Amino acid sequence: MATKNAIHPHYYHLPAVHKTRLPATVQAYQDYAIGKNPRQKSANRAVKLAESLSHMLNLQIETTIQRSLNRSNLDVLSIEEKHNTPTTSPKEDISAKWREIHGSRDWDDLLDPLHPWLRREIVKYGEFAQATYDAFDFDAFSEYCGSCMYNRHKLFDKLGLTKTGYNVTQYIYAMSHIDLPLWLEKSRFVDTWSKDSNWMGFVAVSDDQESKRIGRRDIVVAWRGTVAPSEWYDNMQRKLEPIGHGDSKVEHGFLSIYTSKSDFTRYNKSSASEQVMREVKKLVDYYQKIGEQVSLTITGHSLGGALGLLNAYEAAKNFPNLPISVVSFAAPRVGNIAFRDELYQMGVKTLRVTMKQDVVPRMPGIVFNESLQRFDDITGTLEWVYTHVGVELKLDVRSSPYLKKGLNLVGYHMLETYLHLVDGYQSSDSGFRADAKRDVALVNKDCDMLVDELRIPPNWYQLANKGLERNDHGRWVKPKRDPEDIPSPTMDSLNYHVLELEDSYEIGSWFGVSI
Repeated sequence: MATKNAIHPHYYHLPAVHKTRLPATVQAYQDYAIGKNPRQKSANRAVKLAESLSHMLNLQIETTIQRSLNRSNLDVLSIEEKHNTPTTSPKEDISAKWREIHGSRDWDDLLDPLHPWLRREIVKYGEFAQATYDAFDFDAFSEYCGSCMYNRHKLFDKLGLTKTGYNVTQYIYAMSHIDLPLWLEKSRFVDTWSKDSNWMGFVAVSDDQESKRIGRRDIVVAWRGTVAPSEWYDNMQRKLEPIGHGDSKVEHGFLSIYTSKSDFTRYNKSSASEQVMREVKKLVDYYQKIGEQVSLTITGHSLGGALGLLNAYEAAKNFPNLPISVVSFAAPRVGNIAFRDELYQMGVKTLRVTMKQDVVPRMPGIVFNESLQRFDDITGTLEWVYTHVGVELKLDVRSSPYLKKGLNLVGYHMLETYLHLVDGYQSSDSGFRADAKRDVALVNKDCDMLVDELRIPPNWYQLANKGLERNDHGRWVKPKRDPEDIPSPTMDSLNYHVLELEDSYEIGSWFGVSI
């Protein structure tokens, strides 16, 4: 779920095309409707009035048709030209500027106008977050519903992300002790891979070539969100719970997902918090021991953005000298003012990408939020008020000529819509950039946001034949997963990680949980 400079609704105007003359049939209809007969004289004022009204009406029809034809020609030409162009910009060497891009100066002078290097990095991290949706098994008829469809060694290859220069090192699983509709995807099968846990994301690290380009070894944590902006949020905006040892408080439901575990589960004998911190510690220790500069970048969309802030808070507690930044999309508020201030004091840098039309970043605390801080002299510090964290990049759906302008709450919240707008964003007073690279068709993967003239069907992203395959006998069946893609952590590896964790440092102490 991720909002300071408002974008004015200026549009990028594509090159002009000669007006299309109306077909002869339309012109003939126009002459007939208006009653153009040179041998006929007007009988009275009523006839003249009827002629005038009819003339005005048909002029309006002609203008509307011309605009529609012209717009269609423009968009089709534009998209056809883009079909033969790369979908990404060339990778620049940003090693000398990585700290500023990472937020060392709170992205001052980099957001308005948006620096091309920063734009590319935002899109990169956003695509990591999108991967947690694209590889997630949403199929309730699958015995693996709620898991990742691919093992970590194949994930980026299957999703076309091999050129990012990162390798996935660990998957993250989460559960919750509270009832959260829809976020926990469950199979309809009784015998399923897990009745309690969901795949919630992954940890990845930059390879040698990418590390050289970006100036450090970058550890990334990507958290999955939800695609239902209006349902489970109703249950997650009423209770703030203490975190750490001070006055910081965070939303109870988010914290439950991040810290819940149970000895009676297979995939969450350790919490999401413990899993991710164990892997981050292993990577940080390894690369620092060989003398490399290391950073931690956490990304997520919607619920994933909220979990990302909790992850950043815990990481900053355990690695006080590690550069940590959060790049979130459509993220809700997570905690109170004290939580925000503590993140600032620990040096966590947060860039929230939000959209003017998206309602999720306004939750929780639609009414009672950080805006009340101006009344501190009267009210004192309000520990129960939800507050956003960090710097905001605010997008506007009206800036893109490719997006429909009607009400579409689901489309406004989709991460692909966000990435499309980031890719085209120039500044708060400029239109959509002409050389935007990302494939426009991606916007309609799971919604209906693109104008009809582009001829991209809505909700087109799915498995071929919805996952069914024809077997040797010609029958349509749901195939079994490859053994390597079936989630199956062993007890030996779990026991090893728990022992490693206990010997290294106390995880969970900041959250009131123990191993």
